[in-house]
Amino acid sequence: MQRKQELQVWIEGTIVAAIAMVLSFVPTNIGSSFSISLGMIPITLFALRRGAKAGFFSAFIWGLLHFPTAQVYYLMPVQVIIEYILAFGFAGFAGVYSGKLQEAIGNKEYGKSSRIILYASFFGTLMRYFWHFIAGVIFWGSFALWGMNPWLFSFVMNGLSGVATAIATSVVLLLLLKINPKLFLPTKKAQISQHNNETE
Repeated sequence: MQRKQELQVWIEGTIVAAIAMVLSFVPTNIGSSFSISLGMIPITLFALRRGAKAGFFSAFIWGLLHFPTAQVYYLMPVQVIIEYILAFGFAGFAGVYSGKLQEAIGNKEYGKSSRIILYASFFGTLMRYFWHFIAGVIFWGSFALWGMNPWLFSFVMNGLSGVATAIATSVVLLLLLKINPKLFLPTKKAQISQHNNETE
């Protein structure tokens, strides 16, 4: 039974990764250095629903899907590993807030739930864009516009993209929390929560 449940989580994570990849094709770029990563929305939702381990798995698969879809910006192997394995995988660590969020939702503390979603959205985005920032300094510094210092250029560009992505993720997830908070609960917990509401 436990193996069946684990398999369900991995399948769900793979589907979420595919959805994130599809959303990556939605044009949100402004120039070559700024973009809003809409794929962070389903990844963060899944991580909060299933936890950090499952979130890392799903985000890792999302990163791998960039290869067969020819969405990889390649300079050298180490850069690719940092930006498409580490960076995307670390986005799933938004799931460290999973337990606290599910407890808050179970207690119907929606103000607290909203704050946790904000924290998780920004934390997961920070974890991902930290690696993009490092790669920007080491590998993309020679492409810096206006002769900017590589550290400053990477910080500004990745910072702007990261903040915009975190805001977009937060807004959508807060709307989903208001519409259907059970989306943030594993199926079994959602059923228990529904049963409790019906018996009140």
